[in-house]
Amino acid sequence: MCGIVAYIGEKQAYPILIKGLQRLEYRGYDSAGVALLNGGIHIYKKKGKVGELIDYAKELSHEGNIGIGHTRWATHGAPDDINAHPHTSGNHRLSIVHNGIIENYALLKAALEKEGHVFESETDTEVLVHLIEEIQKRGNLPLEEAVRIALTRVVGAYAIVLIDNTDPNKLVAARKASPLVIGIGEGEYFIASDATPIIEHTKKVVYLNDEEIAMVPRHGDLQIKTIDNEKQTPFIHELDLKIEMLEKGGYDYFMLKEIHEQHTTIADCMRGRLNADEGWVRLGGLEEYINRIINANRFIIAGCGSRALYRRRLVYPRRPRDRRSFYKGLYRPGNPAHDDGTGACSQTRHDFQVLLSAIGARISQHSRQSAKGTRKQCDGKIYCRRDQRSP
Repeated sequence: MCGIVAYIGEKQAYPILIKGLQRLEYRGYDSAGVALLNGGIHIYKKKGKVGELIDYAKELSHEGNIGIGHTRWATHGAPDDINAHPHTSGNHRLSIVHNGIIENYALLKAALEKEGHVFESETDTEVLVHLIEEIQKRGNLPLEEAVRIALTRVVGAYAIVLIDNTDPNKLVAARKASPLVIGIGEGEYFIASDATPIIEHTKKVVYLNDEEIAMVPRHGDLQIKTIDNEKQTPFIHELDLKIEMLEKGGYDYFMLKEIHEQHTTIADCMRGRLNADEGWVRLGGLEEYINRIINANRFIIAGCGSRALYRRRLVYPRRPRDRRSFYKGLYRPGNPAHDDGTGACSQTRHDFQVLLSAIGARISQHSRQSAKGTRKQCDGKIYCRRDQRSP
């Protein structure tokens, strides 16, 4: 899972970006990079971990109070320095970081090559920033408008943040089917794939919705519009996360921490939901839909790895109903029957493949922070950390 961090304000961007990328290391990645805007775009990127990026950039300039950062999980192209993000436009005016997959990138790339564009990497992301460059150049457009028009020609999923060397007073961000959160500070803004890099700086955030574009200024108010050019009013959420929840707690790896905290996590999850002495289990998020679940002709569970297999054993273990478990990347719901039930098991809330399988679903089960993404597509919901959400 790729990760995005961006900053604009009066502070030095580099340490904020690096700390943010370290917060996102739990997502898994194979390269990391940052782009800083200071009299030009300065890009430092490296195959490997964030620590290797830090070592590589140790003697280089870190000046700049606007920047973007990224951790990449290779999809298009090998995991190497060239394919690592950020990527730049052909005229070196723009730089972009991107999560997601541009499905029609090959067609776009062929058309851009006919216009004289030359590509250095194998990525779909570089194609996208060249497309934005071409549109911006033809119409002499501000960055946010060039991004909006470009995204009308894109097929696929994206969360993107861009900087423009000729306009150092704004970031432009957009999303579709891949999460993006904007943190609102005092005279500064933060952008990230999720709230983990933001929480230590501000608790006020705006979650971008699908096909929304944000113009994030150095000074002034956040502006959001849709891909159809309709203005939107930003809805500010107050985060209820604690910074301690994001730390490793003395363990070398997040996985070790999660393993050793299982007893506490399970107890917190089931508190108030299970009474062994009286013999009852109560999941408030499903009560309204329990009859539909009981009478479902079949039950489809979509998730990844042990999540999917565990739920298959957990749900209806003694009933002779048709129950199926799918790896999320291989499952598409098609047109589920009226009496089907679908369980979408998502750890990251906005997991794109799980999101696809959740359309028309009857249950959604999460293990991390509540946000938009998957939960919007589901009827009943079970959240693992009950202290932060509904029953």
